[in-house]
Amino acid sequence: MRPPVNAVKIALLQINPLVGDLAGNAALIAEAACEAGRRGAGLAVTPELALVGYLPRDLLLSSAFVAQSWEAAAELAGKLASQPPVLVGLPEPNPSDEGRPLFNTAVLLHEGRVGQRFRKELLPTYDVFDEDRYFEPYHGAQLLELGGRRLGISICEDIWNDRDFWKRRRYHHDPVEALMRAGADAIVNLSASPFSVGKHRLREEMLGSIARKHRVPIVYVNQWGGNDDLVFDGRSLGFNALGAPIGRGREFAPDVVICDIGNDNIDGIDNRERTVAVATEDDTGAESEIWGALVLGTYDYVRKCGFSDAVVGLSGGIDSALTAAIAAEALGADHVLGVLMPSPYSSRGSIDDSLELAANIGIQTLTLPIEPAMRAMDATLAPAFSGTGRDVTEENIQARIRGNLLMALSNKRGALLLSTGNKSELSVGYCTLYGDMSGGLAVIADVPKTMVYRIARWLNDTRGRPVIPESTMTKAPSAELRPNQTDQDSLPPYDVLDDILQRHIEQHQTADQIIAAGFDAETVRRVLRMVRLAEFKRKQAAPGLKVTDRAFGTGWRMPIAARTGPDS
Repeated sequence: MRPPVNAVKIALLQINPLVGDLAGNAALIAEAACEAGRRGAGLAVTPELALVGYLPRDLLLSSAFVAQSWEAAAELAGKLASQPPVLVGLPEPNPSDEGRPLFNTAVLLHEGRVGQRFRKELLPTYDVFDEDRYFEPYHGAQLLELGGRRLGISICEDIWNDRDFWKRRRYHHDPVEALMRAGADAIVNLSASPFSVGKHRLREEMLGSIARKHRVPIVYVNQWGGNDDLVFDGRSLGFNALGAPIGRGREFAPDVVICDIGNDNIDGIDNRERTVAVATEDDTGAESEIWGALVLGTYDYVRKCGFSDAVVGLSGGIDSALTAAIAAEALGADHVLGVLMPSPYSSRGSIDDSLELAANIGIQTLTLPIEPAMRAMDATLAPAFSGTGRDVTEENIQARIRGNLLMALSNKRGALLLSTGNKSELSVGYCTLYGDMSGGLAVIADVPKTMVYRIARWLNDTRGRPVIPESTMTKAPSAELRPNQTDQDSLPPYDVLDDILQRHIEQHQTADQIIAAGFDAETVRRVLRMVRLAEFKRKQAAPGLKVTDRAFGTGWRMPIAARTGPDS
């Protein structure tokens, strides 16, 4: 006979699903669920929509895909018949002839069958989320009675609306309050919560606060890994009824976390030894977190898109240096090619810095001088440009020659080209379409220039050796497209620029508000105008890994052809 369910031990299956890979995701769930069974869990819980992978986006519009996910769930239930019950996230068809076609659902797989269903109530439609496009909200408390416990089941956003934690709530209804009124003696939450720097601290504070407020244990499972522009950090959590941690998953790594919700001892945290894949739990500064997210995001984007190798253009500057270091860490140095493309304006120092960086991180290099191509372009365009002087056009041609060379190498080698522009440049359009913007993934597109320097310093300090050459970090940044050029010929100092951009892009401050904070009025209005005018470039940029609260990706929905006032 099967032993009785021990519902006080809940296993959080922190897995890395691939969107659309039903068989692969089912295998991940099965492997983790079997480990949970071996470790005595009475219930195992997957992340939100784990069987189809998060975010599935418009794959959800395919009724055939949704039907296949239920076939996969039934097959998985059979394979796990001898294991503890498992809550698995997947999309469920809405049988009504009204409303959205699907529910965002968790189903109980138990004794070889697909059983009870639990549906998401609060559907986020902000930032990268657009769940109202696909899902119908459910109304009503949903309890799982298991082993003498009444578990309140919630999905991701359902737990982010506590009236005492948030100054302003997004929704009028709090599903957790409804679960408590219905008699829940513990809360279980299936999540797929994308990473942004510092978010895990807010998450822990919020969940601990809710546990203390309602005096019930809370367990929260989050996926890990990268899917498109999003990175998921894992860090699944359990809290006892006193709001003290009883389980914590690894960051940026797989885990099966056992939370004993029957132990209200505040010292009940699972202290088994953990090895963290990218950053240690003691090193949770912004630089460490962003580095870990970018390494993981790069690895999974390259791998899940079917590549194994990458190409990076090396300019001798800080951005390409950090991008190459991330690529080497993520993919292995032997899978990264660094390409030097010097022009007559390239300094000897930049060439030397590129070669030193490549030696430090162990990648192969290739040097392709672009002066012959520049001369050919000048000759070809001479009749068309007759009577005009040299200007930014010729500078952009250099960038586009380099983009062509890099894409040729990418095509020939079957390697993904990684673009190297940072968030500061992308914000104000200090980049060239079809030139330095070429590529399949923009690794640091959500990292401001000042943070690029901070991460480079952190990397050197952490490794105890100069990974990024010191001269790369101390010289004035320059595109080197004309003699004696520096970035500050066209832009404010980066510390000023990044402060203005952060206030405008992430805090939504107007020009007048930023000026009132002490910034030069002319500088502020010029920067904000550059941000607006660069929208057409950003729409054509490669996907960039999201690490801040607001990135230029799926969550950025600005119009291109728009007119706004000077106070925007």
